[in-house]
Amino acid sequence: MLHVVAVITAQPGQRAAVLRELNAIVPEVRLEEGCIEYGPALDHEDSPRPFGADSLVVLEKWESKAALDQHLAAPPLRAFIAATEGMVASLAVHVLNPA
Repeated sequence: MLHVVAVITAQPGQRAAVLRELNAIVPEVRLEEGCIEYGPALDHEDSPRPFGADSLVVLEKWESKAALDQHLAAPPLRAFIAATEGMVASLAVHVLNPA
């Protein structure tokens, strides 16, 4: 199993639009083979080290590297990338093994 933490930082004022596009693909991604968990998260108001007002985090779990690779090439993610072109300032993706 792999854990993925993807930190998306939107252009100023674009987080809601990026989140809307992400939420549109969540149901399809959750049906992808090997997807255990997939969904966005935002800073809690009491977070001691927030990601920031323009950021959102996608928390994912995949059965295998092969399943993650298939997701990265799948139509829902490709559609999200196309729909948010110009709205995203940066993206950091962390692929982790469970400890």
